[in-house]
Amino acid sequence: MKLVAEISLYPLADKYIAPIQTFIDRINQYPELEIDTSATSTRISGEYLPTMEILAKEMQRSHQEIGQAIFVCKFLNGDAMGSGR
Repeated sequence: MKLVAEISLYPLADKYIAPIQTFIDRINQYPELEIDTSATSTRISGEYLPTMEILAKEMQRSHQEIGQAIFVCKFLNGDAMGSGR
């Protein structure tokens, strides 16, 4: 099953751009993921469980490095996209 996740990161810090770019750079290192970054969010596509495991790992790493940060996520069933279901 395919997962499509749309994620935005909001570090609660004065210098917020560097942690966002670091997260995006780390996510882009996974060849099994399809990544599309816009000005306000990043869309990540891949097989459901491996994608969720990667997101959990990288979100935890961001929290450890940044401290307090907000992740806003939307998760879609990639298999049903475009099918009207």
